[in-house]
Amino acid sequence: MTLVCNANTNYEIVFLGNATKHEYQSAETLQKYIQKISNVKLDLVDESSQTKKHKIYVGNVLNEKLKKHQIKIKTDNNHLIISGGSDEATRNAVYEFLELYLGCKWYAPNVEDVPSLKSIKIPLNIDYTHNPEIKTRTVHSRLFYEDINFANKHKVTYKSFPFYVPKARVHTFHVFIPEEKFYKSNPEYFALRGNKRLPTQLCLTNKTVLEIVKDSVRSLFENNPETSVLSVSSNDNTQYCTCNDCKKIDEEEDSHAGTMIRFVNEVAKSFPDKTISTLAYQYTRKPCKTKPLKNVLITLCSIECNRSAPITEKCTAFADDIKGWRALTDNIRIWDYTTQFTNFLAPFPNFNTLQPNIQFFRDHNTKWVFEQHSSNPSELFELRSYLMAKLLWNPDANVDEIITEFTNGYYHEAGSYVKSYIDKIHEELKKHPDFFLFLYGDPSQAFNSYLSPDLLKHYVKLFDDAEKAVANKPEVLKRVKVARLSIDYAVLEACRKSISNDFTITKNTKTLVENFMSVCKEANITLMNEMRFTVKDYGNAYLKSIQMALQPNIASGKKVTLLTKPKKYAGENPQTLTDGALGGSNFYSNWLGFEGNHLEAVIDLEAKKDVKSISTAFLQVTNHIVFFPKQVTYYGSVDGKSYLKLGTITNQHPLSKTSKINDIQYFNLSIKTSQLRFIKIKAENLKEAPYWHHAAGLPSWVFADEVIIN
Repeated sequence: MTLVCNANTNYEIVFLGNATKHEYQSAETLQKYIQKISNVKLDLVDESSQTKKHKIYVGNVLNEKLKKHQIKIKTDNNHLIISGGSDEATRNAVYEFLELYLGCKWYAPNVEDVPSLKSIKIPLNIDYTHNPEIKTRTVHSRLFYEDINFANKHKVTYKSFPFYVPKARVHTFHVFIPEEKFYKSNPEYFALRGNKRLPTQLCLTNKTVLEIVKDSVRSLFENNPETSVLSVSSNDNTQYCTCNDCKKIDEEEDSHAGTMIRFVNEVAKSFPDKTISTLAYQYTRKPCKTKPLKNVLITLCSIECNRSAPITEKCTAFADDIKGWRALTDNIRIWDYTTQFTNFLAPFPNFNTLQPNIQFFRDHNTKWVFEQHSSNPSELFELRSYLMAKLLWNPDANVDEIITEFTNGYYHEAGSYVKSYIDKIHEELKKHPDFFLFLYGDPSQAFNSYLSPDLLKHYVKLFDDAEKAVANKPEVLKRVKVARLSIDYAVLEACRKSISNDFTITKNTKTLVENFMSVCKEANITLMNEMRFTVKDYGNAYLKSIQMALQPNIASGKKVTLLTKPKKYAGENPQTLTDGALGGSNFYSNWLGFEGNHLEAVIDLEAKKDVKSISTAFLQVTNHIVFFPKQVTYYGSVDGKSYLKLGTITNQHPLSKTSKINDIQYFNLSIKTSQLRFIKIKAENLKEAPYWHHAAGLPSWVFADEVIIN
């Protein structure tokens, strides 16, 4: 069928007499893109104004029994019918037609590929229908949230929590019963931990708590009458109530979800025409025995899973949990994760897991999937957003074809190099089947695998070639520079850790940092991680670390003896404090950690040396219970037996509710030049998180890195 031929057409677009505003807008969208393609504007008419021209009907002109989300594209006697079972489905059908049959592509909000044709021809016999199995599709990306039209083109929601009460979307216990208002007067409302009530979670067997929550839910729905969903869910920690009543229920239910579901069911009974959502998350992920009511939505979260392989291979416990919940309810929403949240811009080769995971969700009758991107730009952000939307619409689509289509369309001549990078880094990860690709990991964990020195050089070469390929296309070159940010970041972290002679801190490293910051600024990339650690924070901290690393250090490589025991991180290696490798913004990155105890270490300078200054860096990541020490005291000795106190440095940023979540602080001491051989460092740990912290009562960490002595 020829819709347009040499600037002429014998077609008109017809909207039905009972067309809604949204169906009319869908007809206008079709008209606009046909004009963009052919420079011919088809007439847009209603049924009563038709001429003898052939028709493109937008709407269910045949009155077929289409399901709510079903789309249909059909030719019939030289006519074309584009229809759907609802306004949203009709809009989806128009965009599907434009993409499948007219070749339109939408790579980013301001980057589309619309062919320029003198003639528009489509197959004579089309009978295409698609009823997406995942009905509510959300990709947590600001590309969709900030541009409704772009979200519509990709058939995903433009809100992260459509239908939800805005103030009650997730982790809501503290919303209903805030610690600031109730804890001091009514500690019994909160979780019993050990022998003390703490405001980490609520006591779900307290009847007054239930009444307060129901009253809050009622108020929130009344103030947001347009909404239909509200979350009654745990705060973001695992400090559940262990009182006798709660404990008894959880034991009966064989899951901590037992108290949660019984509590949420009681709330849901009071709002039968609304949906009450709750989390199957961390300690409540395992299914209980009690069935959720029909208006309870179970949001099942895959946060713990290894992203190096599909969930069915490396996260079988989660796979078992979805099967268990599926046996209890048909009302499941999946909250999946696709980005490294501690390092948005880090290489994160999980593309091979996206499709099998979505297919697994689909196969277990999940109708609502929320794919938690970072919202803010992350590695290959545009591609990730594009690919996730495609897979949610059709879980069986060809992933390699989608990636190739995108890289060629978005990066033009540089596309083959970007695709080669993607293929190579995933290929290299597969060579290390024991590697745990973690949402809260760090590039430093991969310097012996897919980010080895030789591979980093290979990736750098690919992006150098990519930039050369589009050197005469400034806008495309900007896209390539943004795409390579993940490798630039990995290189910077490799230099910080001095993983080889090619990757170590030198005077030239400053240029790499400044270039990284410049590309981010031009692309409006502001955040490095979910802890609100900014690109500016990262760059400034890195420049400071360069300054520290390049100054003379008589402690470099010297033996360290620990008087207190570290735990888990940096291989528990004392030499982390003097190895010349500098810690980054993540505790996986070359930091020596002490949980619940002080840091005490002695550095042997091997001979008496003039000492006039001592500095040690400490990390803070408050949401992971990593706090700056209260104070750091330095001691000196000539014989390693008798020590003289040299001075104490107090934490200049004491912990509070408003503390920076992610930060690095140097505890610097200047003294009168003294001849010393041994330097002792004592960093005083807070010992445990304060009562108002989500980890109240748990041991806190102190993380230290390079000690610099001059």
